[in-house]
Amino acid sequence: METVRLTMAQALVRYLVAQRTELDSGEIAPLFPGVFAIFGHGNVTSLGEALQAAGDDLPTWRGQHEGTMAMAAVGFAKARRRRQVMIATSSIGPGALQMVTAAGIAMANRLPLLLLAGDTFTSRLPDPVLQQAEVFTNPTTTVNDAFRPVVRYWDRITHPAQVLQTMPQVVSTLLDPAGCGPVFLGLPQDVQAEAYDYPVRFFAQRVHRIRRPGPDPVEVAIGADIIRAAKRPLIVAGGGVRYSEAETQLAAFVAAHRIPVAETVAGKGSLAWDHDLQVGPLGVTGSSSANTMADRADVVVAVGTRLQDFTTGSWSVFGEDDLRIVSVNVSRFDAAKHLAHPVIGDAAVSLEALSVALAGHHAPEEWVDRGRAETALWNQTVNEATGAGAATGTGLPSYAQVIGAVNRLADEQDYLVAAAGGFPGELNKTWRSTAPATFDCEYGFSCMGYEIGGAWGAAMARRPGSPAAPAAHHAPPQGEVISMCGDGSWLMANADVYSSVLSGHKMIVVLCDNGGFAVIQRLQEFKGGVPFNNRWDEGTRRSTRVEVDYAAQAEAMGAIVFRVEGLAELEAAFLVARSAARTAVIVLRTDPYTWTGGDAWWDVGVPEVSDREQVMVARAAHEAERKRQRRGV
Repeated sequence: METVRLTMAQALVRYLVAQRTELDSGEIAPLFPGVFAIFGHGNVTSLGEALQAAGDDLPTWRGQHEGTMAMAAVGFAKARRRRQVMIATSSIGPGALQMVTAAGIAMANRLPLLLLAGDTFTSRLPDPVLQQAEVFTNPTTTVNDAFRPVVRYWDRITHPAQVLQTMPQVVSTLLDPAGCGPVFLGLPQDVQAEAYDYPVRFFAQRVHRIRRPGPDPVEVAIGADIIRAAKRPLIVAGGGVRYSEAETQLAAFVAAHRIPVAETVAGKGSLAWDHDLQVGPLGVTGSSSANTMADRADVVVAVGTRLQDFTTGSWSVFGEDDLRIVSVNVSRFDAAKHLAHPVIGDAAVSLEALSVALAGHHAPEEWVDRGRAETALWNQTVNEATGAGAATGTGLPSYAQVIGAVNRLADEQDYLVAAAGGFPGELNKTWRSTAPATFDCEYGFSCMGYEIGGAWGAAMARRPGSPAAPAAHHAPPQGEVISMCGDGSWLMANADVYSSVLSGHKMIVVLCDNGGFAVIQRLQEFKGGVPFNNRWDEGTRRSTRVEVDYAAQAEAMGAIVFRVEGLAELEAAFLVARSAARTAVIVLRTDPYTWTGGDAWWDVGVPEVSDREQVMVARAAHEAERKRQRRGV
């Protein structure tokens, strides 16, 4: 057998370079188009040496923070619909632990991410090494064990030969449509540098194809019978529609069988907002139209969704006692929830199979008419909330008005990124998606800080004309990447504005300053609490607000900056930002009290005992709503 002598780190990199993926277009592209890296003593001398030698075959991009560069890798994967995977690497200790949060995002959202972190010495001769947190009872444990609960596959390479067995499992996990998620490899410093005689054939180029497993015919037949018997069926389209690229199949299914469609946050854009059978976003941050339809539905066809509590209103939005759920999902784990009838398979393939089984059947027209009427009312609500003439108590524009202004100026292929705080709810309600896979609101993990890092990764994925040409292989049509970010998230993690300027991956950041964590204060007060520790000028230990010059921060990182007041200035700045050559940040003050209605109930812990009458009133109201909550079925 022909062999080649390489260090473990060199072998790892060579294997990564050799992996290819076939995209749905038929194009062959690198499976791993790049690496986000911050080097330290745990990964610079061996892994860094191997990455430098790889050059443009595996481009390395310098992040500013280990956590947010890994978030950029998550944003990249979502923008590429899980067809390609970025890598993030750090040194040992704190650098590695910074990436745990990004692993949680990828885990919750079922997105592929490869994390490589330095580790302590297997020999233990230098112990304790710099940045080692010793575990007194188990010397084999390092901080890298913290990744175990938030990855699909975890390994520590303690001998160079292990790469031969581990790496095929790594790739299989990252490309598994049912078990997709993050992978972590701990790379001990001494083992990275050790040489081994690897079989040459291990590094032969290999093209991977993501499976599209078809459903069991019996499951399809039973599912079709359940749908056929429904008087008020409702489809709930989730992120699985996006990752299967099943928008065409969903539209065909809906057209053939006339079943109204509601969307989850992850599934937003599965149908255009103005589609005849689109009834809007469902759940806690949803629309009155979708929530009303869900309340009356007797059969729910859940396509590619894990039915998270924000989608189901903590399982209160479905009002029919005899509700039946048909769960179309590639993941057995998700398909089996809540006594659903499972149709386990790829969303596109499964919808086609169900449509054949339902040939000639369509939902009652009076049910379709009800959906149209409810949606028309909801669209009026959105028009009023997003219109420039809507009044707020402070005179400052609301989040909804900011969203409306940007939405009206956005092109069909512009790509919206958001995460935690007030924007997810307002965007889910009021952002009108006209093209599929152009909306990334990270609400599976609801991670503050993703807004900037995730947008950087998305910009890298979507802009073929950038300096990242090797990493931007098979980019979708051109369009601006727009990040909508609150001041709280900005203060947590804004350094990748600098990363985007350095790397040439332009984005437009709309930064809204509403004086702190306004939306969580809304929840605090709604449940009877007093304003406390959320907004800068209410319930803090300071009597006056200390202003932060967000525009100056952005300008110092090389961004083009716009300080604006009001919607007219926002619109003018946005149009200029579109034509700018590098990242632009638009900063404006917004109203902290005005929010769009349409919400469903959400189960949170309200104190059973309190000295505050308002809390007890809130507790009573909460318990009254809890009576609508389904008990696991």
